[in-house]
Amino acid sequence: MTFVQRNHRPLIMGRRGAVGSNHPMATQAGLDVLRAGGNAVDAAVAVSLALGVCEPMMSGLGGDGFYHLHLAKTGTSVVFNGTGAAPGAATAERFKDGVAVTGALSASVPGSLAGLAAMHAAHGELPFGVLVRPAIALAHGGFAVTHKHVSTTQDNRARLAADGRSAASFLGQRLGDLCLQPDLGRTLEEIAADGAETFYRGPLAQRIAAGVAAAGGMITAGDLSSCSAEVQAPIGITYRGWTITQTGPNSTGFTMLQMLKIAERFDIAGMSAAERVHVLVEAKKLAFLDRERWGADPRYETVPLDRLLSDRYADELAGRIDMGRAAVMATPVSAAGDTTYFCVVDGEGNAVSAIQSLNGAYGSGVTAGDTGIVMNNRMAYWHVAEGHANRLVPGKRVRHTMNAPMVLKDGKLVAVLGTPGADHQVQVNLQVVTAMLDLGLDPQSALEMPRWTSSQVGQGANWPHEGDGALSIEVDHGEAVLADLAVRGHQIKPLGHLEGPCAMQAIRVLENGVRMAGSDPRRDGWAGAF
Repeated sequence: MTFVQRNHRPLIMGRRGAVGSNHPMATQAGLDVLRAGGNAVDAAVAVSLALGVCEPMMSGLGGDGFYHLHLAKTGTSVVFNGTGAAPGAATAERFKDGVAVTGALSASVPGSLAGLAAMHAAHGELPFGVLVRPAIALAHGGFAVTHKHVSTTQDNRARLAADGRSAASFLGQRLGDLCLQPDLGRTLEEIAADGAETFYRGPLAQRIAAGVAAAGGMITAGDLSSCSAEVQAPIGITYRGWTITQTGPNSTGFTMLQMLKIAERFDIAGMSAAERVHVLVEAKKLAFLDRERWGADPRYETVPLDRLLSDRYADELAGRIDMGRAAVMATPVSAAGDTTYFCVVDGEGNAVSAIQSLNGAYGSGVTAGDTGIVMNNRMAYWHVAEGHANRLVPGKRVRHTMNAPMVLKDGKLVAVLGTPGADHQVQVNLQVVTAMLDLGLDPQSALEMPRWTSSQVGQGANWPHEGDGALSIEVDHGEAVLADLAVRGHQIKPLGHLEGPCAMQAIRVLENGVRMAGSDPRRDGWAGAF
C-alpha cells in the first residue's frame, strides 16, 4: 500500500448499491431507482437520461454512448454500442477541405438512446417509462446551475449564440439560476410513452429530421430509421492476474488495454513517481501510433486486436522504451472533448460502465427544432485522407475515443471506472487503474492523485487532428518530479488541475460485498452508495 494523500472528498461506501456520475442530481436519480427495486440497468437508464438534462453540454439524446454491462449471475459481460453513423449525405468528397466542427453540418446520427433501449429491453426490470421520469422532472422543474455549467456555457457562447433555440435555453444563466428545458421535457414525455421507437422511426424522428434540415444539417428521417444499437462482446486482457475488459472498436478502448500490456512489463509499484509517469507516458505514445493506424469501424476496416493485444507485441513495444529519454512519436497524420461517464453497481453485483457524449461542449450548438434536443458535433472526428482507417464514408461509424472499462477477478466484478476527455480518456483510465491495482489505492484516493496527459503531433481526435507534443501535468506532482521528467526530455506544460479530461468516477467491490465509490473533485461529479 502506497501513502494516501489528503483527499478533498470522502470515500463513499455501501453494500446494496452505488452510483457515480458527473452530476449530483443524476447520481440521486440512479440511487432512487436502486432503492425502488431496480437493477443496475434500470439505474443506468435513469442516470443517462438525467445527465442529458442537467449536464446538457456533455451528453444527451442528440449524442452517442457505449454501455458496458456485467451480469453477476452468469459472470458474463456485454457491450451495447449506441453510436450512430455518418448521414447518407456525408461523404469525404463533400468535406475534402475539412469537416465541419460546429453547426448543423457537424451533426451525425445520434445513437445513445438506441443503446440504452436495447440494454433495457434485454436486461432491465422496471418499466422504461418509469426510468425517464427523473429526467422529465429535471427538464420541467429545472436544476440549479453550477460553477462548471456557467464557465462551460460562457466558453461556448459563440457556438450557442448561432442558434436561437440553444441561446434561449442556455445563455445568460448565473450560478444558482434554474435551468428549465420545457421542450426537452415534452420530448422525454413522448419517449416515456412510446419508447425509443418514436425517436428513430416515429413522429419524434420526423420532427428531429425537420429541425436539423431547417438548420442546414444532413440527418434525415431515413438516417434515423436505419440507426440501431449493436450488441458486442467486450474485448479484454489479463493484467497481473486481473481481467480488464473494454469496449471494442469502433471504440478505441483497445488503446488503454495496449498501454496496460506494456506497463505490465515494468515494476510500476517499485518505481519512483517520475519513473512511473515516464513509463506510462511512453507506453501511451506507442499505443497511440496503433490507435491512429487501426482505430475504425470494424464493419468497414480490419482491426487486428489479436496482434495488438498479444504478449509478443507488448514485449516488443516495451523494449522500445528508453528509461532515460522521452521519445518523439508523431502520429501518421490535442483535442478537448466534452463527454460524461457514469457507473452503477447494484446489490446483486450487476454493473454498468457507461460513457456518452455530444463530442464538443454543447455539441454542434444546434437544437433540433422544437424537440429541445441539442445535436452532437461528432462529424468533427472524421478523417478525409485517402487510405486512413477512419476515413469518412456514409453509414460508417466514426472512431470513438469513448471507452468504458471494467476490472474483474475470476469472473467477479472488482471495479468499474471511467472518465470523459477525448484523447485523454484512455490516459487517465490507465493512471487510475494502475493506481488502484499496482499502488493499492482506494477509488477516491486513486481519483485524486495528480495527473498528466500527453499530446503527440497529429493525434488530436477532432479536425484538424493536431497536437503539440507536450506533456500536460498537474503541478501537484511536485517540482522534483517535473524537473526529473524535463531532464528525461519531456516537453513539460505545468497545469493547476485538468478539468476537461478529469471527471472520473469509480466503484470498487470488496470481497465482503462493500461497494467503495469515488468521484473526481475536479468537476461536478458525485458518488453515492447505500
